[in-house]
Amino acid sequence: MDALTLDMILVMAMIGLAVFLFIVEWVRVDVVAILMTVALPLLGLVTPKEAFVGFSSNAVISIIAVIIIGAGLDRTGMINKLVTPVLRIAGNSTSRIIVAISVTVAIISSFMQNIGAAALFLPAIQRISKMQNIPLGRLLMPIGFSAILGGTVTLVGSSPLILLNDLLVPFNLEPFGLFDVTPIGLALVAGGIACFVLLGRFILPQGAAVNAPDPDASETGVPSLPGGPDPDGTEFYELRTPDDFTDYRDPLFVEDIRRRYLLNVVALTEPPDYKVLSPAPDAEVRAGIDLVVCGRKADAERMASAEGMRLKAALETYRDRLAVETAGTVEVVVAPRSSYAGKALQDINFQDRFHVTPLSVYRQEETYRARLDDIVLQVGDVVALYGTWKRLKTLQKEGGLLFSLPSDMEDLRPEKAVWAGLWLVVALTMIMGFKVQLSVALMTGALGMVLTQVLSIDEAYQSVDWRTIFLLAGLIPLGIATEKTGTAAWIAHTLLGIIGDVSPIVLLSVIGILSTLFTLVISNVGATVLLVPLVVNMAIAAHTDPRMAALVVGLATSNSFVLPTHQVNALYMGPGHYRTVDFIKAGSLVSVVFLVVMIAAISLIYGI
Repeated sequence: MDALTLDMILVMAMIGLAVFLFIVEWVRVDVVAILMTVALPLLGLVTPKEAFVGFSSNAVISIIAVIIIGAGLDRTGMINKLVTPVLRIAGNSTSRIIVAISVTVAIISSFMQNIGAAALFLPAIQRISKMQNIPLGRLLMPIGFSAILGGTVTLVGSSPLILLNDLLVPFNLEPFGLFDVTPIGLALVAGGIACFVLLGRFILPQGAAVNAPDPDASETGVPSLPGGPDPDGTEFYELRTPDDFTDYRDPLFVEDIRRRYLLNVVALTEPPDYKVLSPAPDAEVRAGIDLVVCGRKADAERMASAEGMRLKAALETYRDRLAVETAGTVEVVVAPRSSYAGKALQDINFQDRFHVTPLSVYRQEETYRARLDDIVLQVGDVVALYGTWKRLKTLQKEGGLLFSLPSDMEDLRPEKAVWAGLWLVVALTMIMGFKVQLSVALMTGALGMVLTQVLSIDEAYQSVDWRTIFLLAGLIPLGIATEKTGTAAWIAHTLLGIIGDVSPIVLLSVIGILSTLFTLVISNVGATVLLVPLVVNMAIAAHTDPRMAALVVGLATSNSFVLPTHQVNALYMGPGHYRTVDFIKAGSLVSVVFLVVMIAAISLIYGI
């Protein structure tokens, strides 16, 4: 074994720094990647050309193209159309619903980002939960895990697998084909779903069923609109203030109503007759005006009695302005790496910026309705927002909050569905039938969607998560430095000296466990870049197939179920009312099954 050199020590120090920054999150992960891109050539560990080679890599271009293709399929409504036939097949059985939707999500996730597939199905799953009276917590986790597992079904299903072939180039190893991983991925999806179908009652929080709304509950008001804020009786009520309301009393502001009566003012009239939707917290409630509040009937009656207002039997002044066709409520989830995370609602100022009203914030089994302005948002928080569909669409385009509008309110292009499907088929045919390089074939499909106006070029740019792109491109030179300086070989021989002479199955199992542990604390892309050069060297030294060692890393970095750190888990944690211990309990079982099924499938298919 070669002696430890200064360059090796520097590379290991940079790896340690990157892992440390990934864990403590003092700066964003993409900033860490850019730091590596700049520091490595300054230290002389890679050349300037090698430092930026990631931005032109096959993997990075492929990921950009996959995201654009997925956005095109979503824009045409093709994916939403799958929900109805899937539910028809599933019927009323909870197990059949889980299996049907999980398989569908896994298939979609095999051709687009798993966070995108999970976000698309979230509103549909919430509707199913209410329609079938099934606790949401029994549905979301199995389906979310299936979205993650779906990323193992094809070579374009997840960033680590897209990256895999690029990392094999320095070793002159045969690249993997688009469907080389499919038998293994399908086995992993089946194993994950089987865990919940057979053992769901033991590993999932049972929760309380969502009861159907009481038909008499809207006696004075209108029922909560689709995607309403809470299933607990919150409705919309219109009140009238008396002509002497402001005489001989302190001013009453919108924020006072929320604090005193747990009611949210979604509209009020300003003299002489100006109707304001989503008024600011410091807006004053004046005499002789109408206002609409959202909340419980008992709270509305309490306010009417205490403030001398008249509670109307139904919406009158705002009947048209707040009609279902015009406005409504959505539940938004604070997305991973969202710009809103870490900010207080008063700093975001939804009312002034977007003219929508926050109604409540749900976090870890607690629902907050009072003093919302002081709440600092966290990833996974569920915020109920009320506003016009036009304003909510503007907020949706802003990004950082995951939610869907009713299908008839979305700017969908169903007439372009044939074109979207055609370009996906063209891209796959180029890959499978003509052996065209992955990035070229996928970018052809993405370009075709732009040329046929499935997406505009601006929408294509906006659909790409550029933070992911910089993370991937910025870490590639770290992998180059690890291999180029001999650091990977040195670490590999050191680990083999500790492990000793083991069989290929045991070595692959150790690699799978190591990859799983890495991806729990750092990004799956980071884990793949750091581990592939290492495990290939380990496999070569142990006379085991190095391609299989690399494949284990590419697959096992999707084994991130134990903690809610994966984007999909973070997305579903709030709506599903999950706790960290719920992920530990269910995720531990699924992780063990994942490793066993993966090693068994690789052994059977590739004869290890």
